[in-house]
Amino acid sequence: MASPLDDPSMERMFRGHKDSITCLDFNPTSKLLASGSMDNSLMIWNLAAKGKCLRFVNHQDVVTGVQFCPIGNLVATSSKDRMVRLWKPSLKGESTVFKAHTAPVRSVGFSYDGAKLVTASDDKSVKIWSVGRRCFLYSLNQHTNWVRCARFSRDNRLVVSCGDDRTVRLWDTSSKNCINCFTDSCGSATYVDFNTRSTCIASSGADRSLKIWDIRTNKLIQHYEVHKASVNGFSFHPSDNYLISGSSDGTIKILDLLEGRLIYTLHGHKGAVLTVAFAPSGDLFASGGSDSQVMLWKTNFGTKSYREFLEQHSQRTRFSPYQNDQDFPSDIQITPGVTDTQSKKPKIVEMQEARDLHSGNIIDIPDSPSSVTTPRDAEDLPKEDAKRKGGRGKLQKDKGKKKTKDKKKISKKKQDDAKAQETPEEVPPPQPTQPIEPVQPMQPMAPPVDMQPSPVLNSILQHMVKQLEVLTQTLSMLEERLSLTEDKVHDCLSQSRPQSQTPRPGEPDK
Repeated sequence: MASPLDDPSMERMFRGHKDSITCLDFNPTSKLLASGSMDNSLMIWNLAAKGKCLRFVNHQDVVTGVQFCPIGNLVATSSKDRMVRLWKPSLKGESTVFKAHTAPVRSVGFSYDGAKLVTASDDKSVKIWSVGRRCFLYSLNQHTNWVRCARFSRDNRLVVSCGDDRTVRLWDTSSKNCINCFTDSCGSATYVDFNTRSTCIASSGADRSLKIWDIRTNKLIQHYEVHKASVNGFSFHPSDNYLISGSSDGTIKILDLLEGRLIYTLHGHKGAVLTVAFAPSGDLFASGGSDSQVMLWKTNFGTKSYREFLEQHSQRTRFSPYQNDQDFPSDIQITPGVTDTQSKKPKIVEMQEARDLHSGNIIDIPDSPSSVTTPRDAEDLPKEDAKRKGGRGKLQKDKGKKKTKDKKKISKKKQDDAKAQETPEEVPPPQPTQPIEPVQPMQPMAPPVDMQPSPVLNSILQHMVKQLEVLTQTLSMLEERLSLTEDKVHDCLSQSRPQSQTPRPGEPDK
């Protein structure tokens, strides 16, 4: 039987931030860990036994994203101060500033060749930057609300982004067009990323869901609802066999993607888990939360094959009423009760106990107004019962009178029917029957004729939409030209400076 030491365990805990941890990332060698926080600082932790920690505090607002460059010694950060900074993790604390967006920047990510940056912002845009030239390249504008996250694929040909418009968009970097849009989310998408092989994309949402799409077939292949609150972030294992997620319910979940089930639930943070990240080596992962702590966890995912891990996990989770495994009958297989996340039948939510995701309170929604009982009505109920008991005789008399009246009406109706049968000539001639039309499904009620927009108004609105699209394209072209002009001016100034220092003919040398 597998030992409990094979389970994920907390290795170390880092305390240094003064506010919630918002983002985490390991360097390519898994020896450094970077963390951003709501205290406006970036910290780089050396994971060696006696390693030092570096703190960088040049941002003026919350640090929302951090990522190490896959090639070279650089760290990129994004912030609500609308800036993106490139850091060299050294004691000098040098950084290059990008005046990136006109609103808070939510995420930053390197391309896998380290040549470009992608940023996502509350100004509803995704922007691509050149790392070597330190300049803006182009924008991707089709989101209709805040963009929360954007990432490059492994071959740098695709970019995926998500936002508060409840969409996940896939972009082609060569044509700069949106080639696919996934609209399966029921709430804001909080995080998005490619798997290691860039064959799938996953997104987490405020609706407590984790979804994975295969971008080769453009189909949703896995859907998990294992958390009780918003899922704030996730990370793929380098083998693509596992995925970890952090949620506002204060837990970390580990999913087995090959079997499509939950295998571990980890507790450690006092409050929401805001970010998680696997190390490139696969044997470590980190988590950060609203308790201002960074936790480093040890796993056995990177040291053992998937088959060995699966066998040991099945032994650990199997319930045996026998003392020895040899006495266990071979024909009985008891598996742990794990919720089927790929079930075709959706989960039914009772309206009488609908839970508000933001406040966590239970809202009682009655089925109909007649089922509502106010406190005042509850007090009047005993009085009404007493009146009914005291006036039982009066009720019986009323019932008797109603019965006699009903009998007289029935007899009178029978006499009228008999007369109608005896005198058929008095019956009006039958009306010509109309052909029976098939019942059409109920259509939404059309607005009144006065309220319907005129064709002139429709054409004006369509023209305005086209003009707005032309303006956005013109702005992106102007940004590209400005960046090129700045580079040319910089080159001209650098060439003119040494010429201005040379002495004129006839003047003595200084």
